[in-house]
Amino acid sequence: MDSESLLLSLELASGSGQGLSPDRRASLLTSLLLVKRDYRYSRVLFWGRILGLVSDYYIAQGLSEDHLAPRKTLYSLNCMEWSLLPPATEEMMVQTSVVKGRFMGDPSHEYEHTELQKVNEGDKVFEEEVVVRIKEETRLVSIIDQIDRAVAILPRGALFKTPFGPTHVNRTFEGLTLSEAKKLSSYFHFREPVELKNKTLLEKADLDPSLDFMDSLEHDIPKGLTSSPGSWSIQMERGNALVVLRSLLWPGLTFYHAPYTKNCGYIYVGTGEKNIDLPFML
Repeated sequence: MDSESLLLSLELASGSGQGLSPDRRASLLTSLLLVKRDYRYSRVLFWGRILGLVSDYYIAQGLSEDHLAPRKTLYSLNCMEWSLLPPATEEMMVQTSVVKGRFMGDPSHEYEHTELQKVNEGDKVFEEEVVVRIKEETRLVSIIDQIDRAVAILPRGALFKTPFGPTHVNRTFEGLTLSEAKKLSSYFHFREPVELKNKTLLEKADLDPSLDFMDSLEHDIPKGLTSSPGSWSIQMERGNALVVLRSLLWPGLTFYHAPYTKNCGYIYVGTGEKNIDLPFML
């Protein structure tokens, strides 16, 4: 959700019980403006909150002029002092995939994992137990990147791609219609496309290259049947004045959009744990 409309965005997303105390809201309103100024970002998004056992991580992201360029991620424990996180790498993903359970809420906390590594001594090869230490800050980077790739979404038309390549906010976007807002095909993943590159020319024939340049949610796996929602739950609230999408794959991710208006955004408030049992629950 955009930091400049933080109070309205939190109000629209409050139907999921995801709110902030008045002092946290006041701190965020001030500190995110300073983050935008000091780091010279085009926009700053309040990403959400990852719940820890000792304290919570408050997450914000900075966007450049090209909105599909890699986003800069910052975290704070008190909503006032922000620290920049390094970009996620494949090595981080592999390293943190063995860590399970809740976050502690301490960036310097280290998880211990025992691995079996092959050791050569002359002609003999034997396995030796090695203790690998993984910092919680590294796990935080990995989890945020996974959530961004899987469930960060936007309505169709919110961004447009220029003929020269960069992606900008669509100033003419006035919101989805009520009928469009109820369809998963009206929402896109907020990242570089993956599935779109695999489509045939015939499938791309009806697509607008300036608007349909990201992957649609209708192809998300696992897909639901007519009686089950699949990876997403769509609900209309406030007398059809608000559409809310909730991720079933990453519980805690809530996307909101008021039809016929520009008001839209997403927030994650959860433990940072993926629902790996989802395919068996549908």
